[in-house]
Amino acid sequence: MIRALVIGLGNMGQSHALALHKLDGVEIVGLVNRSKRPLPKELLGYPYLDCVDDGMALKPDLVIIATYSDSHANLAIRAIEAGAHVFVEKPLATTVADAEKVIETATRLNRKLVVGYILRHHPSWQRMVEEARKLGGPYVFRMNLNQQSSGPEWETHKALMQTTSPLVDCGVHYVDVMCQVTDAKPVRVQGMGLRLSDEIAEDMYNYGQLQVFFDDGSVGWYEAGWGPMMSETAFFVKDIVSPNGSVSITKVEKGSSSDIDAHTAVGRLLLHRRDGDELIDLPDEPGHQELCDSEQAYVLRAITENLDLSRHAQDAVQSLAICIAADQSIRERAAVLIDRVRPE
Repeated sequence: MIRALVIGLGNMGQSHALALHKLDGVEIVGLVNRSKRPLPKELLGYPYLDCVDDGMALKPDLVIIATYSDSHANLAIRAIEAGAHVFVEKPLATTVADAEKVIETATRLNRKLVVGYILRHHPSWQRMVEEARKLGGPYVFRMNLNQQSSGPEWETHKALMQTTSPLVDCGVHYVDVMCQVTDAKPVRVQGMGLRLSDEIAEDMYNYGQLQVFFDDGSVGWYEAGWGPMMSETAFFVKDIVSPNGSVSITKVEKGSSSDIDAHTAVGRLLLHRRDGDELIDLPDEPGHQELCDSEQAYVLRAITENLDLSRHAQDAVQSLAICIAADQSIRERAAVLIDRVRPE
C-alpha cells in the first residue's frame, strides 16, 4: 500500500486527492493546506494539517504537490530527499535551473517524478497529436486559452501572478502539445505582454503571447490572458496546420472561458485535407475529475511498474524553457535564443 500526502487543497489538489481516494493500492495519510478549506465529503475523514512539516513527519511514500508555482521545486526536492515519489502540478518550477535541480535529485535518489501535464492523459488530445503527425510538417501551431475571470477566480489569478504569468502557468500545456507533434528542437522565442489591471504588480502582465520557432521550420503561437476585462470571443483556439492540411478542435458547445472542464474538452476534431474535410466525433470524453483520476493512476503505475520517466522529465523542462524564454523576451523586449533540446 502506497501512503500518499497531498500538499495544497485548491481545485487541483482536491481533484488529485479525490483521485487517490478512489485508487486501489493507495492510502491517503494526510491533507496539507495552510488555511482551512471546505472539502468534499469523500475527503472529510482524512487528517487535515496546516503545516508541511507535520505532513512529512508521516513519512509518505508519495507526495502530491498542488501549491502555487514558486513553491513547487523546493517542496519536490524536500519530498524526494525524504524518500518519497512526487507528483507535482505544472509548471515544475519557475526557473529552468530549479526544474533541472528537481530532476537531478529524483534521478540521483531513484524516485519517480511526474509533472501534471493533464492533456497527455486526454484521449481526444492524444488523437489530435496523432492526426497532426500523420499530416507531416513543418507545422503552424495556433493556440490560446484566455479566461474572463472575476470574483474568486480573479482573486486566484491575482495570487498566481504574484510569481507566475498566465503565459508560463498555462502555456506549458500547449507548448508541450506543439513539441509532441513536431519533435523538432526549439531555437528562438519571442513574446509580447501587457499589464491590463492596476490590481497586479507593475512588473507583471496578465495578457501575454509567445511565438516559438523550431529547427524544422515549424512555428507556434500561443496567447493567454486572465481577468475581468478579457473577451469571451475566440478564447479557445486550437489549430495545427501543415502543407498537407490541418486539424482543429471544433467544439459542439463553446462553454465559458471560466469553466475548467471547457479548458480540456474537445468534442470533435475537424480534419482538413486538400481532397476534403472529415469531422471526427469524440463522444464520452473524460471530464476534469476523470483526467485527474487518470493522472494518479499513471503515477501509481510509474511506481509499481518502475516506468522510465526520463523523457517525461526532459519534455517538462523543454516546454517550461520555451515559456520562460517568452517571459524573458517580454521583459527584455527582444527575441531569445534557446538551447533547450530533446535528447538525441
